Amino acid sequence: MFDVGVARLIYRNTSMKKSAKIPEKIKGRVPIIKEYTQYLRLEKNLSPNTYDAYLTDLEKLLHYLDTAEIDPLDVKLEDLQTFMAGLHDIGIHPRSQARILSGVKSFFKFLVIADYRADDPAELLEGPKIGVKLPEVLTVEEIDHIIDMVDMSKNEGQRNRAILETLYSCGLRVSELCNLKLSDLYLDEGFIKVEGKGSKQRLVPISQRAINEIKWWLDDRIGGKIKEGYEDYVFLARWGKNISRIMVFHLIKELAEKAGIKKVISPHTFRHSFATHLLEGGANLRAIQAMMGHESIATTEIYTHIDRSMLRAEIIEHHPRNISYTEKMKVNHV
Repeated sequence: MFDVGVARLIYRNTSMKKSAKIPEKIKGRVPIIKEYTQYLRLEKNLSPNTYDAYLTDLEKLLHYLDTAEIDPLDVKLEDLQTFMAGLHDIGIHPRSQARILSGVKSFFKFLVIADYRADDPAELLEGPKIGVKLPEVLTVEEIDHIIDMVDMSKNEGQRNRAILETLYSCGLRVSELCNLKLSDLYLDEGFIKVEGKGSKQRLVPISQRAINEIKWWLDDRIGGKIKEGYEDYVFLARWGKNISRIMVFHLIKELAEKAGIKKVISPHTFRHSFATHLLEGGANLRAIQAMMGHESIATTEIYTHIDRSMLRAEIIEHHPRNISYTEKMKVNHV
């Protein structure tokens, strides 16, 4: 059985890196591992975050094989079962185990594709059972309360309001928000272009309220510091580079605490709330999935079967932001 102390050491001593750190006893397989990293980068077309995660998972596996003195080309199913059991024994969360398993399976699948192995020892490797965990969802009132907590007296106040409105109105992933560019904005047409997982691009409708917040932020942005090479990013930190995911996490956590919201939330909570509120409002499920860029329908073929004008109509008609804005405009014109 895999020693728990060794397993804990392996898990803690590996972290996300641009390239996997090769243990001493496995250095003879460096060309294979380099070829695998090229396969991930070029053929799998993974997002940077997924790419780093796969290399981190590979590093954990290599450290285990080094400890057990097993060559990657000689690995058997039983060896991998022992590796996974070690993760379980040291208390790694089942979801983390499942992610590591995905990286392990990817590596051995590559070895078969590249003719380094005739068999795939990970093919029958079973993952942990993961219960269905429903994501936390905010009410429209809670979202409004969080946004109201933004301190508009600060230089970054308008930027932060625009960040939150864009997250909620467009259902973006936090990485998509951080990498949003000025050249991706089609505000007059009511769309933004988003680059999601696997560098797949999609057009997402944006509410008038979010458009207004972005325009007001762009006015403030002109007087701020902008570093060379970051001129096209929409949301900038005060030092002139595009905002990071960690910055957005901290922003939302801080504002939620000020708003007295006890739910455990993150930027992804805004994305879940976006989808839930649209669905509750009667929007077409397929339209919601397309706007969120889910892998199952984020393909060229699917996009050709869904008219973009229909998708925009679905979002504009059913999103709470657009409903309240439209009603307000009607009142103002009475």
